[in-house]
Amino acid sequence: MKINLKRLDDHMHFECNNEKGQSIEIAGGGKAVSPMESVLMAVAGCSSIDVVTILGKMKLDLKDIEVEVKGERATDQTPAVFTKIDVHYKLYGDIPEAKAERALELTFTKYCSVSVMLQKAAEINYSFEIIDELTN
Repeated sequence: MKINLKRLDDHMHFECNNEKGQSIEIAGGGKAVSPMESVLMAVAGCSSIDVVTILGKMKLDLKDIEVEVKGERATDQTPAVFTKIDVHYKLYGDIPEAKAERALELTFTKYCSVSVMLQKAAEINYSFEIIDELTN
């Protein structure tokens, strides 16, 4: 796995590209996603891929998924690393609560490389709610 970063239009605005040519922008000063926000996005993305895969293997009909991730950072040190990350899932569909809990447990203890790696430095908690019908 390899990425390349190039500077865009000012001293803290960058574009990162992977080997397939896909890209994201990262910046300081609010011009794009910050590097630390991208870490939280990676937790949401990685864990969601796993949850969708696991529930699919359980033959459950997950209609949609939404995730909110909140990170708390150390305020008394540099670098200001994450100390706590809370991840909340909205699972849409007829998903039994025990199956949802099992899927998330497997995600955070075994499959999501991002969250397993971050657990070495920060407390990670997850929660979920099951919504039987799409409201959008």
